[in-house]
Amino acid sequence: MMVKVCGITRLADAEAAVIAGASALGFNFYPPSPRYVAPEVAARMEAPGVVRVGVFVNEKRARVEQIALIARLDVAQLHGDESPDDYPAGVTVWKAARVDEGFDMRAWTGCPADVLLLDGPAGLLFGGAGRSFDWGIVRAAKRKVILAGGLDGGNVREAIEAARPWGVDACSKIESAPGIKDHAKMTEFIQAARRAFAC
Repeated sequence: MMVKVCGITRLADAEAAVIAGASALGFNFYPPSPRYVAPEVAARMEAPGVVRVGVFVNEKRARVEQIALIARLDVAQLHGDESPDDYPAGVTVWKAARVDEGFDMRAWTGCPADVLLLDGPAGLLFGGAGRSFDWGIVRAAKRKVILAGGLDGGNVREAIEAARPWGVDACSKIESAPGIKDHAKMTEFIQAARRAFAC
């Protein structure tokens, strides 16, 4: 079971997520993103007992490896057009895929990433756009999947029941502004997810 809060930019939000029971925190290292955080800033955000995930988009392998060391990452979550040759060494890889009209789960059968993160459609944007998709398609996956896209405390239980994923991930729906977490919404999401996974 993995309950991830992504787009962490402030220590107060990281601490609140840990207290609420998050099992992973996501730090966005894609400079154009409104949730971008410098690696040195992320490094100072202590989060004992949780998985530290770095979000990258078409970043060079050497730079991902460098940031992973600086920010003390456990996971590199790749959201761009990276091929397996681009996967960094020394860190676990989660590969993100956008679920849109042309999505086919079979195309990801041979993907060597440790985990596949399925996010909602986002048009020309990288990363998610807070939009959900047909969660039932996740059941066809023969691998660990993290479900993302439009999740919050009001729908995460339904999503988990429909998809039976290995994990869930929320970002924009639990914010008061881009990169600023609403602690009440965040706590509601984390606790609802943990209850649903326990059933």
